Amino acid sequence: MAERRILVTGATGFIAGHCVSELLQHGYAVRGTVRDPRTADVAHLRAIADQTGGSLEFVAARLDSDAGWAAAVAGCDGVLHLASPVPAGVPKNENELIRPAVDGTLRVLRAAADAGTVRRVVLTSSMDAIVNGHGHGQGHGDQVRTEADWSNVDRIAPYPKSKTLAERAAWEFAADRDLELVTINPGMVVGPLLRAQHATSMEAVRQLLARWLPGVPRLSFAVVDVRDVAAAHRLAMETPAAAGNRYICAASTLWLGEIAEVLAAEFGPRGYRVPTRTLPYWLTWIGARFDATIRLALTYYDVPMLVSADKAKRELGWSPRPAEAAIIAAADSLIRYGIVPRGKRDTTTTQPRIPDPR
Repeated sequence: MAERRILVTGATGFIAGHCVSELLQHGYAVRGTVRDPRTADVAHLRAIADQTGGSLEFVAARLDSDAGWAAAVAGCDGVLHLASPVPAGVPKNENELIRPAVDGTLRVLRAAADAGTVRRVVLTSSMDAIVNGHGHGQGHGDQVRTEADWSNVDRIAPYPKSKTLAERAAWEFAADRDLELVTINPGMVVGPLLRAQHATSMEAVRQLLARWLPGVPRLSFAVVDVRDVAAAHRLAMETPAAAGNRYICAASTLWLGEIAEVLAAEFGPRGYRVPTRTLPYWLTWIGARFDATIRLALTYYDVPMLVSADKAKRELGWSPRPAEAAIIAAADSLIRYGIVPRGKRDTTTTQPRIPDPR
């Protein structure tokens, strides 16, 4: 098979880095976009390329500018679009998230369509574009969501709204330009880090391991290993029938308390006192009065995250690792890279933050 070149946007990101690794290990040439190749931390990716003997290059391109995108996609057979703005907190104006997410996605798709060589774009969306705004707390929490569902943008927070609108815009663009599009919609992505970095999707594991919380709120997460998410992106690029489809990627759904129990069993003997006591609703409600992130999480208290990944398993041949193994791998890497102190409580902040399950 002739060497195929795939563009990976936001190549130094947590999921993107694993996608680069996955592609290199399967014989693809990879071009990655970064904000500035001179300053970007790409040593870990170059090391993977050296180990696999693969072809890897980096180009400068930003989601907020047209500059560089034509050159980035030139000669590429496919695009994995993973770059996306991720909030540090709840923005004052939702358009601070929505506009960059939508405009950046369309900028990449436009460049791909104009290139003339790109056969398919695989877009990293999220279960945020599927599971939100369906009347939680009104008898709808027990419905299993599939790729046929879309989040209700009139009833959701800015971040899931940005993911939903960006994905919808992508599908509309692809239809107008006759561009093959596939979306991957993962749940809470955890697993081994490739370098020392703070990955937003790892916050629940990090906070439990570092004892940021006095107890564990009853929140539900659909957990998936980052390596399996990367594999899903590759399979979505390779599988002819995947064009025009969305794919949920989740290994299993766990309550935060169950995640805490996994961590306590594995890391308790190593000196990590992981909280496992349930944080009652009333105490979470008090915290929500003073913190917007906790207030957002309160919406999902005691609501199970029910989704089906059967479509990805059936159509892509996707086979995820157990969620428990992904959680342990995530925690191991957080310790290894010093993001969580070894066997000590993290005292770098005085403000506990409850992770957002959606």
